Amino acid sequence: MGTWNSRGLRGSALEELINLTNEQYKTKNLALIQKIPTPITPVRIDQSTRHITLAYFDSKSTVDYIGVVQGIPVCFDAKECATDTFPLDNIHEHQIEFMDQFERQEGISFFIIYYSSRHETYYVPYRTVKIFYDRAKAGGRKSFRFDEIDQNYKIGKGVGFPLHYLEQLQKDLNERD
Repeated sequence: MGTWNSRGLRGSALEELINLTNEQYKTKNLALIQKIPTPITPVRIDQSTRHITLAYFDSKSTVDYIGVVQGIPVCFDAKECATDTFPLDNIHEHQIEFMDQFERQEGISFFIIYYSSRHETYYVPYRTVKIFYDRAKAGGRKSFRFDEIDQNYKIGKGVGFPLHYLEQLQKDLNERD
């Protein structure tokens, strides 16, 4: 079990943009995507503010988001990367297993990765990450480089959508056909 503290807020700006986008998708009947909360057990609570200051994760989380887009089940995880090299340690085996099972049920799994040094966000299909993950398991690189992902999957802003990732989802669907 991991311990929760202020480091748990890393990625919260990315998640906030995704949450705002998901709210707009819902309002416009484009998609219904839910943020999956990570279950925690509080250990220490500041009595004056009633805020949790120390907690333990109850169980392994699967993915950050799950939902449906125009009848298509989707799940994804949001990640941040400060350099052009993404460490695969940031993706856990249980997440890979969940996404693999999700895809076998005809769902679409992907990652949204924000490269903070570039101020750019990308949709990275699960199948791409799985190639990197399998390479690492076979003794290869334990990371993947920015130039190894498809630059055509860059996520832009849409009118009213801070991170309009449905356009990249459509590209992903088109490539699967």
